[in-house]
This record gives sequence, structure tokens and C-alpha cells, in this order.
Amino acid sequence: MWWFQQGLSFLPSALVIWTTASLVFAYITAVVLRHVDPLVPYISDIGTTAPERCVFGIMMDVSAFLGIATVYVRYKQVEALTAEDQLLLRRLNLGGLLLGCISSFGMCVVANFQKTTLFSVHILGAALTFGVGALYILVQTLLSLHMHPHVHSRGVYLVRLAVGLWTLVSIICMFISSVTLYSSLPEVEVVRKLHWTPGEKGYVAHLVSSVSEWSLALSFISFFLTYIRDFQKINLRVEVNMQTTHLYDWPQGAMVATAASNHNIPEASETSPLLGGAMYPQLSDPRPFVK
Repeated sequence: MWWFQQGLSFLPSALVIWTTASLVFAYITAVVLRHVDPLVPYISDIGTTAPERCVFGIMMDVSAFLGIATVYVRYKQVEALTAEDQLLLRRLNLGGLLLGCISSFGMCVVANFQKTTLFSVHILGAALTFGVGALYILVQTLLSLHMHPHVHSRGVYLVRLAVGLWTLVSIICMFISSVTLYSSLPEVEVVRKLHWTPGEKGYVAHLVSSVSEWSLALSFISFFLTYIRDFQKINLRVEVNMQTTHLYDWPQGAMVATAASNHNIPEASETSPLLGGAMYPQLSDPRPFVK
């Protein structure tokens, strides 16, 4: 069995690979079509112009779905590893689930509302993705701290702490450089400026800001890499619980279902052919069963 076939480790693996591919593909397309400069453009810039913005939006939507799935599995794993009386851990775990889902939703907003179209909505999505996402990393790091050494080693906590500090530094650098850039060019519409020339006013601030943004994205990707070993030790299954013995919506349907059961038609269950994709032969006329 390969490493990505163990447990649910394929989820964070797919999230990391797919998100990286989304960024790389959009970057290559934008550079080849000369929509952006090759030297570290903003991530938002590589998803601004068609056709790369269309593919970028679709791929990031898939990344958001994988992110929500990964966050949920992590929540269920921590829930199973904590006792009922560990209220702090359980509250942190629930908070992490909410923060992770909000951050994943923010990726959809960033990808589908370009900054040149709806800048305020785009900024809101970026705040949800990176700001709330940073809080998610903080919560998971605190969980790792409290779960050491009974659940995992100290090394896992230290790695996640290092990634969290990396995320914090990237956010601070991006914020300072972005404020400096916009304040130094009041006469320029920086939002729509996709090409920069070395030596021009604001170029250094732009470069620092874009590098910080890429660094921030890479820190998020690196954090989910730390889930791979944890997810190798968890599996989830779906259990089917039929609440009725029929699927009718009218009262007479219950009579038909009762009569059918009297003729030894088996009841649906987890292993029934009905739930497996096969169908029982349909009764041509249910009236003979009605008394």
C-alpha cells in the first residue's frame, strides 16, 4: 500500500497538489500571454485576465472544497482523540472547524471576484482566506501543544509553530508593504496596474508585497502538509439509517408499502440492492395490494 492510500492522507495531499497546480498553471498562462510580468506578480494578478482567470476560478473552487473536507476530517479526528471532559480542546476544535470553513469559502470569493472588477469584495475574500486562515493555523497549533505528548510528538507541534510564525511574518510584511505602495502612489490606480518597470516609483514596495503574498500562500500549503501523517491513521465511513420502510409522500403510500411487505418484498438496508444501485422490479399495478 502506497503512503497516499493509507487512511485519508489523500485529502491533504490532493489539497496541496491541486492548489499548487492552480497557482502554477495560472502563472504560466498569464506570463505566456504577457498579461503580467514574469518577476513575482501578485497572485490576484494571475487570475485577473481571461482566459486564465476562468480556469483559476474553477480550480480554486475545487481547492476550497478539498479544504473544507480536510478541515472537517481534522475536526472529527481531534474530537475522537479528546475526552468529553476536555472542554477547552473541544471548543478549540469546534472553533477551528468554523475558521477553516470560512477561510476555504474566502478562496472562492478571491478567485471569482477579481480585484479589477469588484475590489472591495476581493479584499473581503482575501481577508477571509488569509486572516481567518491564520487564526485557523493558530488554533491548530494550540491544539497540537495541548495534545503533546499523549497524542503526538513534540516535533509536530514545533513544525506547526514554525509554519504559524512564517504565516505571521508574511502577513505583517505584506500589510506594511501594501500600505506603503498605495500611499506612495496616490495618483496611480494601483489596483489595475499589472506591469511594473524596475526603478519606477513604488516598484520595491510592490515587489516586497507580492513576494510576501506568495510566501503567505506557500505557508498555508506547507501547513496542510503536516496533516498527511495524521490522516494516515483515520478513516471515515457513511452509515445509512432508513427512517421509514417506504419512500411515498402520501398517506395511501404507507398502505401500499405495508401490503408489499406482506408479500415478502425485502426491506431496504445498508446492503440492499436498492442502495447498491439496483432497483427492485416496479409493480405494474399496486391496487391488488390495497385492502
